[in-house]
Amino acid sequence: MAAKGISTIGAASRSLSSSLMAAAKEPDVENLRLIEELTSNVDAVQERVLAEILGRNADAEYLDKCGLDASDTDRATFRAKVPVASYDDLKPYVKRIANGDRSPILSTHPIIEFFTSSGTSAGERKLMPIVTDEMARREVLSSLATSVLNVYVPGLHTGKGLYFLFARSETKTPGGLTAQPALTSVYKSEHFKRAYAYTSPMAAILCEDASQSMYAQMLCGLCQRHDVLRVGAVFAAALVRAIRFLQLNWAQLAADIETGELNPRVTDPSDRECSRGDWTGIVTRVWPKTKCLNVVVTGVMAQYIPTLQYYSGGLPIVSGMYASSECFFGLNLRPLCGPSEVSYTIMPNTAYFEFLPVGEAVDASNLVELARVEDGREYEVVVTTYAGLNRYRVGDVLCVTGFHNAAPQFRFVRRQSVLLSIEADKTDEAELQRAVERASSALLRPRGASIVEYTSRACTERVPGHFSPALPHWTLAP
Repeated sequence: MAAKGISTIGAASRSLSSSLMAAAKEPDVENLRLIEELTSNVDAVQERVLAEILGRNADAEYLDKCGLDASDTDRATFRAKVPVASYDDLKPYVKRIANGDRSPILSTHPIIEFFTSSGTSAGERKLMPIVTDEMARREVLSSLATSVLNVYVPGLHTGKGLYFLFARSETKTPGGLTAQPALTSVYKSEHFKRAYAYTSPMAAILCEDASQSMYAQMLCGLCQRHDVLRVGAVFAAALVRAIRFLQLNWAQLAADIETGELNPRVTDPSDRECSRGDWTGIVTRVWPKTKCLNVVVTGVMAQYIPTLQYYSGGLPIVSGMYASSECFFGLNLRPLCGPSEVSYTIMPNTAYFEFLPVGEAVDASNLVELARVEDGREYEVVVTTYAGLNRYRVGDVLCVTGFHNAAPQFRFVRRQSVLLSIEADKTDEAELQRAVERASSALLRPRGASIVEYTSRACTERVPGHFSPALPHWTLAP
């Protein structure tokens, strides 16, 4: 089945890449060539990456306990000796590092900080070890994503991005290591500052007061509205919140931009657009040169797609990259595809990837290598990283949608650990999303209304119990 996917979908991807190469300009040409090289030699690249990881971390305590030494860098030995691991399995090792143990526990390279997972999906904040060269790997993949978007949306480099980016507070572990979200670390990095092309000043992004940060970023975006070519945030929910913030605070923002008071002599269209009360297409009316929105709209963020389409007037919604606290996974090589069609091509040079078929036992013998996944099947992703995560279950469920050259393309389906259950049922977030969409189509849209966002609650007043979507925000459809 995998071979069939490569021959059909892969052929289309290769011809698409030819047209991209023809339209690209330096330095994007070199990045696109690198993408083609990596995706054409997936298995060989993965074999090299695993050998590099095992070679550099062979003297670490974790791999030593698994029975590996510096000469054991082949796949067969790795598969036979290293077990599949959850965060609970690694927690004692992580805790020792966090408490100040500087011996080579997970990695022979020093752990310089921890990335904290969001904790929004599975509840617990996890500490992911980071080594010095990890940021360099992520920067390379970020530049590849930028090059792909530059070809599909030419001219972005001539203007600025209005991105609502928010740093979170950092903490110190008992051993003195910094623990912070991956994105906060990125915003503080020298690479981010060098590549900076946004309307928001760094001080506004790094401000830990979310309300003050939002106000400052929106104000700067309005002042530079004719320079803005793309509007975005990391996740769709954050961009929706930003537009609602503009709805509630536009008058004060306009007053700050002008003389401190909105009066009849103010004729700037950006000050008057918000006072009309019509928020259809407000993004392109306030920022008229905007070419696209940049936000993640996969998984649970899909609920915000209709709202963003309403506010943007139908601008393309770009979900360009798939990454997590553990590692960088892949790129969307068709950034202008519809939001429901987003698939990410795994880049084989970032980590060693294996996949556990959904429904099969969590056993090392059941893991499938990146180059051997099957089109149409769902898998839980398992990673081995340079920082010392070995056969680690990330918890994301992905579905293979095709191939770019020999590299599989995946659609994000759901988080493995996020389930609703009252009786013996197990309802995941994807099923909840589909149920809400069906209910909205049947009950709300005929009445001129639509759901802006939702959550769920358990109803146990009746037997059997069931789940009911709670709708904190709804709106009349345009």
